[in-house]
Amino acid sequence: MYFVCSRRVNVQVTTTWQTYASCQGLAAEIFYPTTDEETAEAKMVCSRCPVCEPCLEHALYVREKDGVWGGANEKERRRIIRQRRRAAAKARLLADA
Repeated sequence: MYFVCSRRVNVQVTTTWQTYASCQGLAAEIFYPTTDEETAEAKMVCSRCPVCEPCLEHALYVREKDGVWGGANEKERRRIIRQRRRAAAKARLLADA
């Protein structure tokens, strides 16, 4: 399956990337932190993960509301979505000009 993100880049959505995730076998609770220290711990795992980018794209695509995905927490993912929407709107305006 493919989807088009607001950057107008086709991205294949699969879950095979999960096989290679650094979080495989770790307790899920690690990625649903309640403190800044716990968030840093989750992000540390993500920073060493070979599939961090597809993980983040998955979370953005499905609008994952909770947890750390692809090294980004909820607030950071909302910011990325806003930035992409603005960039897409700007690109549409420029294309229509």
